[in-house]
Amino acid sequence: MSTIKHPVGPQSSKVYWRRRLTVGVGLLFVLVIIFLIIVRPGAGAGEPGATPKPVASAAATDAPAAAAAGASACDPAKVQVEAITDAVTYEPGQQPALSLSLTNTGTEPCIINAGTSKQVFTISSGTDVYWKSTDCLSDPADAQVTLKPGEPVSSSASIDWERVRSSPDTCDEATRDAAPAGGAAYNLSVSVDGIKSATPKQFFLS
Repeated sequence: MSTIKHPVGPQSSKVYWRRRLTVGVGLLFVLVIIFLIIVRPGAGAGEPGATPKPVASAAATDAPAAAAAGASACDPAKVQVEAITDAVTYEPGQQPALSLSLTNTGTEPCIINAGTSKQVFTISSGTDVYWKSTDCLSDPADAQVTLKPGEPVSSSASIDWERVRSSPDTCDEATRDAAPAGGAAYNLSVSVDGIKSATPKQFFLS
């Protein structure tokens, strides 16, 4: 008589069958786990998530944005403002093109508002102020600029001086008083966000 079909022992056959069933289910569970480990369904080529994400590349891509976001406002003592003209001497009828550059003399990137709302170009001769860019400025705009240490940033577009006097009271006039020429010397000074150029740029009108 088979002991498999008819278990022998002090307890009833139902107890032995229950034990065998428990052992069988446990063995089947172990086999399923081993199968899943070997086959790894869904990890084949072309399946989503099969290839690990390039963590290093993603971090490198986000680094500049993170650096700019973490930059603080520029220290005025560490920003150099320079007045620039496109020539030293201007022939009759030639209009001086005015621009500026900013340089961060610190060791860390910083942010400054370098928009037209914060730019002031001033042309003077001696103590006489002839022209200011803010006298008839229209549509002033802000522009947050990140300055990297030691890398000059120039204004994107120059401003042409029409060789005339300016005043808020004469903005709507068709003509304004011409600035003296014939070799007259003028100085251009600029400021950005309250930071003034250290030295003026001198030029001459023929």
